[in-house]
Amino acid sequence: MTPVRISDAIRDVAFEPHLSLDEALDKYYAPGYTHTSDGRTLDRAGFAEMVGGIRSRVAEGTVTVLDELYDGSNYAERHRYRVTLTDGTVVHRELYFFATLAEDGRFQRVHETGFDVD
Repeated sequence: MTPVRISDAIRDVAFEPHLSLDEALDKYYAPGYTHTSDGRTLDRAGFAEMVGGIRSRVAEGTVTVLDELYDGSNYAERHRYRVTLTDGTVVHRELYFFATLAEDGRFQRVHETGFDVD
């Protein structure tokens, strides 16, 4: 099992897409994936729809890992990202990311929360 990293997933899914959306999702997210952000839970199809919409609006983005920890199938990470959207809007956020990894190392369940950074 080679575990995935959320920073790599963010780059491949949204900021520097070299794969189709389906290929990028298959690379990082297990089939039964669930994503909870600030208390709102999406299944994998809902997550795919959300990130597809984001991907289509990203002009450029960067992600910086601040802390990262693996403990068996548990993964925790704190990062900041800055993204410029196609309409010129700049979003700068810090996120706290907690995940359970599937047996094959992909994300099975994610819980995240974050805040805007000035």
